[in-house]
Amino acid sequence: MLRQQRKYYRIGEASRITGVEPHVLRYWEKEFREIRPHRVGRQRLYKEADLQVIKRIKTLLYDEGMTIAGAKKRLRKADSTSHKKKDIAPLPILHQIERELKTILEILERPK
Repeated sequence: MLRQQRKYYRIGEASRITGVEPHVLRYWEKEFREIRPHRVGRQRLYKEADLQVIKRIKTLLYDEGMTIAGAKKRLRKADSTSHKKKDIAPLPILHQIERELKTILEILERPK
């Protein structure tokens, strides 16, 4: 069954989707900085990205048998490598940009 894409999910819905009990979700919020549900009053509202992180944590702890400390390290390592990959443009793209900028500079320096 396909679930309808929504912006936010309440804790009960997040629990059913991820297979993690609500009290465990509340505990993981304290342990993992990657899980930060939006709050409206006392209501926790989880985004799709939060659900993906919760599923990843569940896999690390329950399926791979990691400790909470080990899961934290794994998540932070994965997060830092994904940021590095996003921040660095491939070299051919940088060369293309450089060529285009030089062409623009030549056009601007031409006598009118």
